[in-house]
Amino acid sequence: MKVFFAARDALWDAWAPSLRAACPEMTLARSGDLAAGDPATFDAVIYAPGWPEDGGAADFAPFVNARVVQSLWAGVERIVGNSTLTQPLCRMVDPGLARGMVDYCTGWVLRAHLGMDAYAQDGVWRNDLVPPLAAERSVAVLGMGELGRAVGQALGASGFRVSGWSASGRPVPGIAVQGGAAALDDVLAGAEILVTLLPDTADTRDLMDAQRLAMLPRGAWLINPGRGTLIDDRALIGALESGHLGHAVLDVFRTEPLPPAHPFWSHPGVTVTPHIAAETRPATAAAVVADNLRRAMAGQPLRYLVDRARGY
Repeated sequence: MKVFFAARDALWDAWAPSLRAACPEMTLARSGDLAAGDPATFDAVIYAPGWPEDGGAADFAPFVNARVVQSLWAGVERIVGNSTLTQPLCRMVDPGLARGMVDYCTGWVLRAHLGMDAYAQDGVWRNDLVPPLAAERSVAVLGMGELGRAVGQALGASGFRVSGWSASGRPVPGIAVQGGAAALDDVLAGAEILVTLLPDTADTRDLMDAQRLAMLPRGAWLINPGRGTLIDDRALIGALESGHLGHAVLDVFRTEPLPPAHPFWSHPGVTVTPHIAAETRPATAAAVVADNLRRAMAGQPLRYLVDRARGY
């Protein structure tokens, strides 16, 4: 099988060895390779944002015989609306990525829950600041996809009272999941700590506006490793400055890298992390890619096929 690597050259050295090891029957080529040849000769495309490197729009039209476009990212918002993309599109569900997201969210939820920032190292003995047990703390996770389910179940295993919300409300073992707009208000009202892991779609953009941020309990923490478009930036700063929200941990932003002059950097109520919550890891993700390539060649159902109407 012949596969085109539609990604930045900087990713080639990290990905090519793992992909070839996972799928030795594959001939992998990239732009500029003598082996690349006619785009119509490729059976599949492996894609990551940033291609092409000249800043132009990705053009999948020449790959007329490609049976699948496999994304290396979990999010597909940069590609799903591409009019040249007529091939089946699959998103990445990487066990290493899920593990990284669980670690990130669990760490920040525990920091919020334990009130670690309350114990200033200034010689004052604050033994009246004792956190509740995890079973007494309510945590809500918005988004019950692969990552949201993994995070919610891990937090539940740590003893937190976990609720979940998704558009569909599809059940998840061990988590009280609700669906629909009306239920979202109820979930927010009980969320002392909120983790947002929704995809970027027309329905989720600015979902956490001033009205919904006000539904959170006073002093609540918001942790967003999902998508920067989920939160209205100005509304978030307003909720922090009014004292309604306790703190916001943000890993994703509308513009990345986050501009140095952005108010999030200097706001005492915001912790910025540079989009490091969960990275797709070639060592674990290559097997997912190889499985889907083989499925495409055999005419079998593809895994993690994107629903173009829903955007994920």
